[in-house]
Amino acid sequence: MKLQPDFSLKPYNTFGIDVKAKFFARFESVEELQQLLQRQELQQAPLLILGGGSNLLFTKNFDGVVLQNGIKGIEVLGEDDNFVYVKAGGGEVWHDFVLHALQQNWGGVENLSLIPGTVGAAPLQNIGAYGVELKDVFHELEAVHLASGQVHRFNNEACKFGYRESIFKNEVKGQYVVTAVTFRLHKQHQLNTSYGALQTTLAEMQIAQPTIQDVSAAVCHIRQTKLPDPKQIGNAGSFFKNPEIPLAQFEALQKDFPSIPSYPVSETTVKVPAGWLIEQCGWKGKVIENYGVHKNQALVLVNYGGAQGENIRQLAYQIIASVQDKFGITLHPEVNIH
Repeated sequence: MKLQPDFSLKPYNTFGIDVKAKFFARFESVEELQQLLQRQELQQAPLLILGGGSNLLFTKNFDGVVLQNGIKGIEVLGEDDNFVYVKAGGGEVWHDFVLHALQQNWGGVENLSLIPGTVGAAPLQNIGAYGVELKDVFHELEAVHLASGQVHRFNNEACKFGYRESIFKNEVKGQYVVTAVTFRLHKQHQLNTSYGALQTTLAEMQIAQPTIQDVSAAVCHIRQTKLPDPKQIGNAGSFFKNPEIPLAQFEALQKDFPSIPSYPVSETTVKVPAGWLIEQCGWKGKVIENYGVHKNQALVLVNYGGAQGENIRQLAYQIIASVQDKFGITLHPEVNIH
């Protein structure tokens, strides 16, 4: 396996930030990854595993080794009357996997259509959209332990999934590479169309009895309408998590901001849309030189071309400060900053 020195990462991150890695290599099997992990260069430098590059912001050159997961393949491991167990390689493009499931009429991932990134990255932050999270269809994953090169398996419980969280972002962060994920998909479809924008879009499409394919089409329409295409404008999708706050704090905020939207999480906690908070602080559509906040979705920070990652990082923290000052709510980046 060849390690390529002084390698430009601009095509490998959806923000389009022009930085370089000291070394770069792509692996297409577990065996190739295990061979790379034994290389001397990897023993002496920081290591970054790259999927689709859609959930990170580079602020400087990476003085270490970047390995890109290129493991492909989708196979059925087993099925029963209600479920089919489908294993996908960590390097598969997430939306390609969703399309494959739809073609086979397997349900469960239709609400997660058009989320950028790879299958291997999906469990790391428990991707979610329109009322569905990855954990809802997750069965198990296989991951290579970087220190030992051994393959370990994690079931749903072991992954400790939370809202945009997993064990891979916390206790074992940076210790594993996800090489394959097995999903438990539905043969008997259980649609989730409770999300307001999804209901509205299906109604506009004049679909009263939607199929999983209809739900996917509606989700794709919403995302393409609200979110910029990274191929045209550099971005990493939603930059911030939607904050979860105590119900008492929300009720106090309601007195000053009667129109503040929310979604119940539990009897004592509510989720507030980060995009609404950012918009109320005047950031939506703001352009600063060659970067800014997208005009249609305040959650999305954008690189209009040639921006430095550090510029975007500073913008993110200015937004965090203004939301904290106005609402007393602390936003947290969903994007990994390097």
